[in-house]
This record gives sequence, C-alpha cells and structure tokens, in this order.
Amino acid sequence: MLRVCSFESRRGPEMQSLIVRLGGHATIAPSLREIPLDQNPAALDFAELLFSGGIDVVVFLTGVGARALLDVVELKFPREQFLAALQNCITVVRGPKPATILREWGVRIDHRVPEPNTWRELLQTLDAHVPLDNRRVAVQEYGQPNAQLYSALEERRAIVTPVPVYRWELPADIAPLQSAIRASIGGEFDVLMFTSAQQVRHVLQVAADLGVLTEWRTAASRMVLASIGPTCTETLAEEGLPADFEPTHPKMGSLVKEALEAAPAILAAKRA
Repeated sequence: MLRVCSFESRRGPEMQSLIVRLGGHATIAPSLREIPLDQNPAALDFAELLFSGGIDVVVFLTGVGARALLDVVELKFPREQFLAALQNCITVVRGPKPATILREWGVRIDHRVPEPNTWRELLQTLDAHVPLDNRRVAVQEYGQPNAQLYSALEERRAIVTPVPVYRWELPADIAPLQSAIRASIGGEFDVLMFTSAQQVRHVLQVAADLGVLTEWRTAASRMVLASIGPTCTETLAEEGLPADFEPTHPKMGSLVKEALEAAPAILAAKRA
C-alpha cells in the first residue's frame, strides 16, 4: 500500500477519503489557512469604481475568493447593486469554481479560461477575446499578487486593479505539519502530494524553522512529488524540487487516482 502525505487544508477530509478509497494510506498535514481581509479598503474601492463605470473587465480567479469579495462588499453596499454592476463589465473566470459562483449569482460569464487554468491560459483568453489597451482590468486575487500576470497585462497597456480578499498563513496548529516533515525525513511516505504552490512554500518554511530543510529536501527527492498542475509544478522546480507527476486534469480526483497509478514505476526508477 502506497503511503501518501497530502498538504491539503480546506479539503483535507475529501483528500483523505480519495486516497483511502483508491488504495493508499493517507496522512493529511494541513499547510495553510485562508485569512479573510475583514478590513479591506481595496475591495470597497473596487466596488465604488465598479459602480461608477470605471471597471471594464473583472477576472475571478477562485470560487472562495469570489464569495469572500461579495461578503466584503455587502458590508457597505447592497448585493443587488454589486451583481447588477458586474453585468456591465466583461467577466472572465479562471476555472469551474468561480464559474459556479457566478452562476449562483445569476451573473453572465463572458469568457472561461481553459485547463490547466494558469495565468498563462488566462492571458491567452484575454488576448483572444478582450481588447486590453487602456482598459481597466480588476483581478480578484487569491492569497498573494501574481506579479507575472500583472506585468503581462501592463505590457498590453491594461490598467490593473488588484482586488485582495484573503491572504494565506500557516495553520494555527502546525504540529501535524511538523510531524509530517519529520516523518518524511524518516522515510515514512512514498508520495508527497501538493495541490497549491503556497503549500510548497509553507512546507519549506516550516522545515527551515525546524532546522531540517536540507534533510527534508534530500528525503523528498527519494519520494514521488505529485503536483496538481503547472503553477504548483513551477514552484517546485523553482525550489529545486522537480515534480515527478502531474495529472491530465488539474483536479484533486485526477491527481490522486493517476498519481497512485504512476507512483510504483516512478519509485522503482528512483530506487534502481
């Protein structure tokens, strides 16, 4: 039985169930938490600009972020006013989750970003369908600004308005994550599974704080590093940890199923 460590947080129980159902032994070590920005003048400034007709394009990057944005806006403005104003803009969704939220709201979706739903596909979608020159593009952020996306938009003479709605921090209790890092060094896992780039950063941060970063990197190189998609894979590569596996679709179910199928051959090659 393959021993899998996932660093999933919000959907940890679902991840555990998937791993077990597909024949693996699951360890879930939450690596982040989403902190809403309750005092969020940027989101309210965005709403006022939207109401005045000052926003041309609104990009929704995540479903959780879309809901959080509405929660903040509703602290000051009526929901109906916000949703009606969105109808006067070009709306772009990065993946299925924000699309679901906009459908719940009854807001028209003008363009959907294809898989694997990275900022590159987002940019290609905008290039193909949305004139950007001198148009104001509001981007609902998800934890931290995407400097590469903003730079590319500005190169196209777009006026970028970031809309932060939450940030990422370590879990309040990092003991399970610390334990998983030590267990990794002890050779207790076959597969390390990452579903976001921020998980990678936080695992490395906690390993460094424990004083075992070098040991963890060495141990990780002996295991299967499974990444949910290109952004996560790029972050692993930037940290000198090339991903061994990426699923055909950037979804949790595909990641677990396909990684467990591929892992035995990958491990055999590493141990040869």
